[in-house]
Amino acid sequence: MSSVFRTWFAVLATLILLTVSGVARAEVKVAVVDVNRAVAQTEDGLRAAATLKKVFDSKQQELNKRQNDLQKQREDIEKQAKVISKEALQKRMEEWQRQMMELQAIFVEYNKELEKKQKELTDPIIEKMVAIVKRIATTDGYDVVLEKQAAAYVRSDLDLTDRCITMYNGGASGGAAPKGTAPAPTAPAPKK
Repeated sequence: MSSVFRTWFAVLATLILLTVSGVARAEVKVAVVDVNRAVAQTEDGLRAAATLKKVFDSKQQELNKRQNDLQKQREDIEKQAKVISKEALQKRMEEWQRQMMELQAIFVEYNKELEKKQKELTDPIIEKMVAIVKRIATTDGYDVVLEKQAAAYVRSDLDLTDRCITMYNGGASGGAAPKGTAPAPTAPAPKK
């Protein structure tokens, strides 16, 4: 998950908490979700991770082969340095450096491809997970749901991560609550 999303989530939650008056602050119902873990542990997240691993492994094998070939070329150049002419040595070194720069460019391109593929695979999961978090917050009356990493301490009963994973894997879309589910109260019950 991108750090921009986490930062935005934390800033938004902090602003909401700061706007709440002192008396109402005690009545704010807060929960947390570890979105990274939630996304990673859904069935779709596990499939996405497996797909990314396959893509990464195939690209890594290709990079390793090229790197090994360049290492062998370098060793050959070093062995022949005293035998071949200075011009021939310089020409081979220039060719080796060109190939090394090409390998580095390929490495950068592969990283970009992997990031793009990861975003392509995880963004829909994140969107669905956020919708589920909103649904739980609405249904259970949470005023604020924070990214777990934004909180220094949280009681385990306020962590909605496992519930979000279960709902996601159960096919919850994050839309309206199912029929028969009472809506969240709009105000705290009066004290008797």
